[in-house]
Amino acid sequence: MKMFDAIAFAGGGNRCYWQGGFYEAVADRLALPPKLAVGVSAGAFACIYSLLGIGPRVRELVLAACGPHQKNFDFSGWRAGGPLCPVGPMYRALLDELIDAAALARLQQLTDLHIAVARLPFGLPPLLGAAIGIGAYQVEKHLFHPVHPRSGRWLGFRAEFIRVRDLAEPDGLRDTILASGCVPPFMPRVLVGGKPGFDGGLVDNVPVEPARARRGRRRPHPRAADANLSAGAQGAWPDLRPALPPDRGEAVRCDQPVGDPGRLRAGTPRWPSVCGGCVAPGRKAMHFAQCCTAA
Repeated sequence: MKMFDAIAFAGGGNRCYWQGGFYEAVADRLALPPKLAVGVSAGAFACIYSLLGIGPRVRELVLAACGPHQKNFDFSGWRAGGPLCPVGPMYRALLDELIDAAALARLQQLTDLHIAVARLPFGLPPLLGAAIGIGAYQVEKHLFHPVHPRSGRWLGFRAEFIRVRDLAEPDGLRDTILASGCVPPFMPRVLVGGKPGFDGGLVDNVPVEPARARRGRRRPHPRAADANLSAGAQGAWPDLRPALPPDRGEAVRCDQPVGDPGRLRAGTPRWPSVCGGCVAPGRKAMHFAQCCTAA
């Protein structure tokens, strides 16, 4: 039996690369991937290359392309006719190299993958909407440290989950990945389903809605409690220490209810947690999430 029913890869920009290393270290021990995977923003990309087993190649390509010579705003390159924000074209080129028809078919076979994109409130210009959403998210995060932010929903942003098994062409997958991390002006605006899509973290940086929705369609396995890792569940967190770098911490737990602004104690190791409150009893999800740890 698989230990987890779902995995959620949170967003976080460059920080998401640690997710790939962690996944590679524990995938065999935890019988990953599970039946459902959800990713958002840079976490969606980390989820995809982790599932495909191409993490080393991705890191090699990224490290070769990036460096101190690359800037978020390249004014000299812009004056010479290049893009003002080079990260967007670089990301597109990376996805063009990695995501082809074979990769899409492999992902569709491995698990039921959902990618979160945000839809802006009606009538809000893209640049203004992204700025408002990011500002509200940052304020809420620093003040309350929620596992699942609410500010985006209060402002009228809504999440839409693109099911990878419903995509017919690799272009659609590449556009969805770009949209899920789209924060103008750094990333170009992309149409998904005929409508502009933006960084899914503007709604929830730890997307679990597909897992919560699935719980109502089928009953938990009668032995699921033996495999779930949360407060009060039977069994123990497996010993992952041999698989983790010796200078890092151990896995930590989070049992916050949905929307609870409670924090973990300062100094908690920054490793993934098992969040028992985000999914119904009997269906627990592993969160690869910075926001499940102390700021």
